Amino acid sequence: MRSRSGKSFSIVAVAEGAMSKADAADLKAAEKKKEKAKSKSEKQTAKAAITAWEGRHAGNTLRLSRKLEQLTRLESRVTILGYVQRGGTPSAVDRLLATRLGTACADLLNDGAYGVMVAARGEGTEPVPLEKVAGKRKQVSFDHPWIESARLVGTTLGD
Repeated sequence: MRSRSGKSFSIVAVAEGAMSKADAADLKAAEKKKEKAKSKSEKQTAKAAITAWEGRHAGNTLRLSRKLEQLTRLESRVTILGYVQRGGTPSAVDRLLATRLGTACADLLNDGAYGVMVAARGEGTEPVPLEKVAGKRKQVSFDHPWIESARLVGTTLGD
């Protein structure tokens, strides 16, 4: 859809530790085996199974990237953002915001709410249907404080 409208890129965000429902069920089953293990040998075997599962699923983001390339026939690039977004070590505010948004996402998923994004609103969060935001632009004026701050630290905005 985006490429047909002249866009040459899309951004896909993937939560750290994201996995398919089938993978989550497999991991849960392996963890249950470990919990129910009665002998030390059974616990070691179950722990080894979990470690093997984790090894098979390391690099999920790269696998997803390759799969997206196959499905879309478009180049895919992976960036693990971490604190690279801001260019420095995360502050307490960054960590709290990430925790607040992540918790809200988990709560929405637990409640069966899909097709929404989580928006930070004041001190809280709220789900926003994707239809309300997808494909729409929210313009930031050139005299906005965010733009002024970006320029003060040397960010080039292409103008």
